Amino acid sequence: MPILTLPDGKTLSFDQPVTGRQVAESIGPRLAQKAIGIKVGLEIRDLDRPITADATIRILTPSNEDPDSLFLLRHSAAHVLAEAICALWPRTRLAYGPPIDEGFFYDMQVLDAAGEKVTLSDADFVTIEKKMAEIVKADKPFTRCDVSTDEGLKRTEGDLYKRDNAERAIAKGSQTISFYATGTPGQDWEDLCAGPHVPRTGVLGAVKVMSVAGAYWHGDQTSDQLTRVYGTCFADAKGLQAHLTKLEEAKKRDHRKLGREMALFHVDDENPGQVFWHPKGWSIYRTLEDYIRAKISANGYVEVKTPSVMPKSLWEKSGHWDKYRANMFTTESEKREFALKPMNCPGHIEIFKQGLRSYRELPLRMAEFGSCTRNEVSGALHGIMRVRGFVQDDAHIFCTTAQIPSEVAEFVRLLKEVYRDFGFGDDRIIVKFSTRPALRVGTDAQWDQAEGALADACQKANLSYIVAPGEGAFYGPKLEFTLVDALGRHWQCGTIQVDYQLPSAERLNATFIGEDGTKHHPVMLHRAILGSLERFIGILIEHYAGKFPLWLSPEQIRVLPITDDQLPYAREVAAGLKAAGLRATVDETPDKLGAKIRLARNDRVTYFAVVGEAEVTAGTIALQNQAGEKLGTPTRAELVQRLLAEVAART
Repeated sequence: MPILTLPDGKTLSFDQPVTGRQVAESIGPRLAQKAIGIKVGLEIRDLDRPITADATIRILTPSNEDPDSLFLLRHSAAHVLAEAICALWPRTRLAYGPPIDEGFFYDMQVLDAAGEKVTLSDADFVTIEKKMAEIVKADKPFTRCDVSTDEGLKRTEGDLYKRDNAERAIAKGSQTISFYATGTPGQDWEDLCAGPHVPRTGVLGAVKVMSVAGAYWHGDQTSDQLTRVYGTCFADAKGLQAHLTKLEEAKKRDHRKLGREMALFHVDDENPGQVFWHPKGWSIYRTLEDYIRAKISANGYVEVKTPSVMPKSLWEKSGHWDKYRANMFTTESEKREFALKPMNCPGHIEIFKQGLRSYRELPLRMAEFGSCTRNEVSGALHGIMRVRGFVQDDAHIFCTTAQIPSEVAEFVRLLKEVYRDFGFGDDRIIVKFSTRPALRVGTDAQWDQAEGALADACQKANLSYIVAPGEGAFYGPKLEFTLVDALGRHWQCGTIQVDYQLPSAERLNATFIGEDGTKHHPVMLHRAILGSLERFIGILIEHYAGKFPLWLSPEQIRVLPITDDQLPYAREVAAGLKAAGLRATVDETPDKLGAKIRLARNDRVTYFAVVGEAEVTAGTIALQNQAGEKLGTPTRAELVQRLLAEVAART
């Protein structure tokens, strides 16, 4: 019967199926008392579900640092939220309520006693939280009940959304339907749910309702509009308070707020999802673009430019017309359909196909700052983080299967080098290895090759990663690189994906002449380091709170004359800085020095060069930084040398 392997490598043997609770009790009473769930392999389970086969296991206890523990707590809190709202508005119809990165949500149609829709607002949160607190205080058990599919359909009869959920589960092959009650099944409140949940409601001591928004059933705009209630849950009040503090700090760092305050960009309501870059914002953009261009040039990439509008026939061959049509802007000319490109890969293959290619040209690294347009739903747009028009630091590497490991390893080296320059060391990078999904194209042999080559590359690059089973692209496995910012938030940025399909004869038919003198199809590696430049700038604005390192700062130094008498000298200082390639300005307002310094700080200028009569006479400046620290009185030449050295070091 089951042999269970603990995280420390020790094993426990049982002569019959065993529950997570029994495993915890066999280890010790203290652990059994604290246990809220068990992870069996990659699956999180209730404590009372039996384990029948050998497995690696980990007992879960309440923790603010353990994602698995938070997943379990938050899924259970979503159940309690639903029960509370149903108690307050008994005619409410529930859809589903999953845990998410920072908490959970529940989609529902809230109805009053007359069956009319109720519009929830912040004013309802106190009432909902009070009812949730009552359920938590009652310390009721979460009880799972598995029934036959016929019984499951009977229980959900007349319940539009739950019936749909049950039918979808059956369509996927489920032999039973599970319900969870807080108390006794069939007597106390219950919800159709696959689980898992914590043992009792009393475990949920730090729950808060956060916000409310609109949603569509299954995300379909043509379907029912629902209310989405967001909440969060932590292991204790300390964890919840830390989270709320982080959210307050995040509001201060919101790139939309800072973008307005610093005059970096704006997005027009009449032209949603399109960014208008102002001079300072465009300075950051160009600095970023020039930096990446220099990096890829030094690493053997050739840069290309492909059209923004390409014919429907190309998108049909690539497969995007069938799979991505809803997200494409289309147009018509001379009775032919065209689309604004949502991605760059088909265009790069078209360039590769011009002329006869030889194996001697591989690997061919083709890069483009590709302008893409996607028809994102307006409700999903978010500042410059989620837009309709954007530019990718995109590249495609055409290579052989044998070259995949070395090319991926070289990409990882370059990516880490780039991220370090923005202040993201290895401790701030999370790597996910996404393997073959259920719905995919290509043969198992190709997938075996691709996944094996990626694994070899990770070993060659000494890269640690988390396996994400089934999350690969439909055409191949991929690595995804997530950055952890100053507030501990996660941003997925870089990626490299292995693609045997797009260059194939069935798709765009890219070929090269191999050593054997015959035609072969290359492997195509889709890769990006920053991803969307717009989104990456948004991440940087929030990460740095608008206070960019000198090399990125749109205004690196501002010269502040104490009186108008020093204006001519201030202009000379600024002119010398500009001549050296630095971004310098002069505050020519008649304000007093204190007001000028306050304004420069509010504008997040990196350095201030104060000049008075003493500085004019000595040919120096009084240097201060953003924090107000006085950094001496260098000469003009020393100042230029100092700032250029800092820019070059990218500190």
